[in-house]
Amino acid sequence: MDRYDFIIVGGGSAGCVLASRLSEDPSVTVCLLEAGGKDSSPFIHTPVGCVVMMPTKINNWGFETVPQPGLNGRKGYQPRGKTLGGSSSINAMMYARGHRYDYDLWASLGNSGWDYEQCLPYFKKAENNEVFNDEYHGQGGPLNVANLRSPSEMVKRYLDACESIGVPRNPDVNGAEQLGAMQTQVTQRNGERCSAAKAYLTPNLHRPNLTVLTKATTHKVLFEGKRAVGIEYGLKDQRFQIFCDREVILSAGAFGSPQILKLSGVGAKAELDKHGIEQVHELPGVGENLQDHIDLVHSYKCSAKRDTFGVSLQMAAEMSKALPKWLRQREGKLSSNFAEGIGFLCSDDSVSVPDLEFVFVVAVVDDHARKIHASHGFSSHVTLLRPKSSGTVKLNSADLMMLLRLILLSLKILTI
Repeated sequence: MDRYDFIIVGGGSAGCVLASRLSEDPSVTVCLLEAGGKDSSPFIHTPVGCVVMMPTKINNWGFETVPQPGLNGRKGYQPRGKTLGGSSSINAMMYARGHRYDYDLWASLGNSGWDYEQCLPYFKKAENNEVFNDEYHGQGGPLNVANLRSPSEMVKRYLDACESIGVPRNPDVNGAEQLGAMQTQVTQRNGERCSAAKAYLTPNLHRPNLTVLTKATTHKVLFEGKRAVGIEYGLKDQRFQIFCDREVILSAGAFGSPQILKLSGVGAKAELDKHGIEQVHELPGVGENLQDHIDLVHSYKCSAKRDTFGVSLQMAAEMSKALPKWLRQREGKLSSNFAEGIGFLCSDDSVSVPDLEFVFVVAVVDDHARKIHASHGFSSHVTLLRPKSSGTVKLNSADLMMLLRLILLSLKILTI
């Protein structure tokens, strides 16, 4: 079949939801294209497997920025999921919605319908929270949210430490108030990762009106005039075209969507001309105003006797026992998401909305775990939630398989 009502590019967190919801109507045909493979890897479904995928190219695009002047010439590593479920299949499974202020700000900028009160019903509809059943949380939704089954005893120490500096315990940072610290809730079901693919897509793969193509790399959007009518994609060293009667939907992520638009001729003429791409539509905002959090990690070594992860003979012995326990009960160390504690605080008394996030990790983290340390330890991510800086996504080549150029000006206008 080469014609559908809807074509969705990108089988990540958004694409899986779109494919599921649109195909609920049996009269509508939907095709979902994903550049990565099926989400069948045990590293995806075993929570602790995230530490294998994030620093490697296993189910991961593994983007890097260009050298950053504000970071003394260093590059910034950007793991992104390359499999069904996208980054929800490789991330640390932390369930953190963000502050109501952020959504209200979106609405105030002209995005009607995106304020917190109008988004909250959809958060609740999506969610099946095993712990909370109140005005802020939902029951019966496809995305399962749970407490960790076997949290490290170090999380209590983290919460005690937060209290000692004036950050209170908060039973639910996704509830009435974000300020404070808690043990992380995770997108897991029965001790396994509950990705967007597992929550939304897998239960509906039987639908005859839903087609899912994996390892299908989208090369460009096809246009008739200025109307998108289809997609050209590559599969097994061949190129194919498929067409739609209603919509082409790009959900290839903050990096992938602008890349595909530019390769399709939508963007600033000067950049497209540089790569010999015929322009379809002048839209200079494509790839501009890229925003991401600035994150600093503090890591500390500790004794292997502490309930942490590390490189040691003791860890090897523990993991040999942990595997059969997880296989039988879906509990133990293999059910850990590593990032077991979370907290939000204000940088000073003049700030009314938390602008810093703490993430407590029960391991030494260095360069997204790409640098291995022969020791046990723990880490704390300190994240600036609303940086003033922004960056861009630019093409490195007209060849899709050449990685796009990411320019994150993350420290350019930051003042300390």
